Amino acid sequence: MAPAQGLGQDPSSTIPRSLYQGRSREPAARRCRTMKLSEHFSLEELCHSQTAARHNIDNHPDPVATERLTYLAHHLLEPLRERIGHPFSPTSGYRCPALNRLLGSSGRSQHLCGEAVDLKIPGIGLHDLAGLIRRELAFDQLILEYHRPAEPESGWLHCSLADPARGRANRGQALVFDGKSYREMDDVLSG
Repeated sequence: MAPAQGLGQDPSSTIPRSLYQGRSREPAARRCRTMKLSEHFSLEELCHSQTAARHNIDNHPDPVATERLTYLAHHLLEPLRERIGHPFSPTSGYRCPALNRLLGSSGRSQHLCGEAVDLKIPGIGLHDLAGLIRRELAFDQLILEYHRPAEPESGWLHCSLADPARGRANRGQALVFDGKSYREMDDVLSG
């Protein structure tokens, strides 16, 4: 795997100049279908949404969000794929504001800026997946959402990676969300 460019640097090795300068003549939907963010992840799979399609919402990221998705693919998704040893595709990635509102998600969601994905990998319990990421990868937030410990594959795992160009460090925060409140992951899963 080729090393990724850090954000805030010249992204020309990972993002076509026409895209990050905003002057592409290629329609956004076509760019989304054809652009590879990393060796194994495409822009299409990180912006695809059945909900957006059903509601005729254009869920294509702007160049800044695309750059952040590229960072996420190189620094979180590719290392995770390497560790688990087989392909997977996030269940959710980038969300435009209209889609985010329709889903009832927070206006501060990192999905809006291309810094978050939701994961559910068949055959891997979410608690195990969260543990692997916590031990071996950098992350900003891990949130087990709607997960029931007695059902290892229930719910999904929200995983974000902060953009260093935004001037903030990753928090390394691990939480559980039951639909009503957030609690520390260790408090919920150990007891």
